Amino acid sequence: MNRKIAAVAAIATVLVASACSSSSSGSGGDQATLSKDGKGKKITVWLMDDAQKGWPEVVEAAKKEFTEQTGAEVDIQWQTWTNYTTKLDTALLSGNGPDALELGNTQAAKYIEAGSFVDLTSVKSQFDNSDKWLDSLAASGQSADGSKTYAVPYYAGARVLIYRKDLFDAAGVTAAPTTVDELKAALTKVKAANAAVPGFSALYMPGQNWYSAVSFGAGPFGVKGVIAKKDGEKWTGNLTDPKFVEGVKTWNDLQKEFSVGGTTTDEATQDALMAKGNIAAIIGNGWEVSAVADPKTGDPALKDKLATIALPGTAAGSTTPAFLGGSDLAVPSKSANPGLGATFLQIYTNTKQQTALAKHAIPNAKNLVATYKQADPANKATGDAAEGATWFIPNSPLWSGADETALKNAFGAIAAGGDAAAELKKAQDTIVKDLNG
Repeated sequence: MNRKIAAVAAIATVLVASACSSSSSGSGGDQATLSKDGKGKKITVWLMDDAQKGWPEVVEAAKKEFTEQTGAEVDIQWQTWTNYTTKLDTALLSGNGPDALELGNTQAAKYIEAGSFVDLTSVKSQFDNSDKWLDSLAASGQSADGSKTYAVPYYAGARVLIYRKDLFDAAGVTAAPTTVDELKAALTKVKAANAAVPGFSALYMPGQNWYSAVSFGAGPFGVKGVIAKKDGEKWTGNLTDPKFVEGVKTWNDLQKEFSVGGTTTDEATQDALMAKGNIAAIIGNGWEVSAVADPKTGDPALKDKLATIALPGTAAGSTTPAFLGGSDLAVPSKSANPGLGATFLQIYTNTKQQTALAKHAIPNAKNLVATYKQADPANKATGDAAEGATWFIPNSPLWSGADETALKNAFGAIAAGGDAAAELKKAQDTIVKDLNG
């Protein structure tokens, strides 16, 4: 969950060939079945060591229930994110991979398009809470047109407003803002109270932090196809939609008035900068609270001074849509035991296991997020963000590093005084060209 979205890695030659020949609705493998005929068998499952460190009891409970129901054993092989894509490419191409696996939700599209995963559409309804899966996680496991499901949502992380409660209190802001207008009013007070602090940012929001900028654009626009959407066989852009441009102007007003982050940098160093004491608020993943107060990289004295809220929306009680990152689970098309692999995923993501996981991370369905929020007061903000509208990058294997750069350049130019509609049109042209191959 603490990984940042990266541009999709270069696709292996065989995967490219497969993707180019696939249909717009995805070319995944055989239709899935759920098997309980596992006597004398053992399946292999790849999970990230996040679970080993965070919720091993959930994994063990799922293994036990699976064996009781199927008679098969489970060999969990723990993985790390470093070089995982390379390992996954090799395993999926060779057919020597696991029977079920975890992958980041930003990694899923290229494998779905390449036909690397079993088609779970026919059994989706047999997965608990599949009609309530978190929006962005569900979308990341689907074909580009949303008609088929190849990966199951696992758990998530969301971006929120992280702020120095002591600085807000000292400026006379004793209640967390509930709307963008209230946020502006609060930041105005915090800025005035710290006018003598060199380089002070009431809200540090550098120009190239495109996650934040797109979130504001997604607010009035909605969450379906925030950056681009599939229109038949072609992708069309939404960055120039008047509603999106309107939201971006709100973001630009905030960064101009309250941030000294500049126009040529992004959010990569914001945790370390906040720890130095001259930033009152940032927009970041919930786990960044720990990073700011980390004894090695931040300032532990800030631990009890930091607070979080879901980024306020335009109306009271609403939130600005958050980018939702996280993990999915899938069954490789070349699995030796696809039916058993699918059954393990069904059990591992059932209500019982997800409720237990919710003590540690955002579960995969909106109806279970309340448990996550109740587990720790610090979870409320990220839970609220996940329950609200969330957005995701265009679900295509052709999303590339050039597209992320185009967004950074566009928002940096807008922050520097450029015309929002014109700069977003430049980015849109690049993105649509890339998505359409």
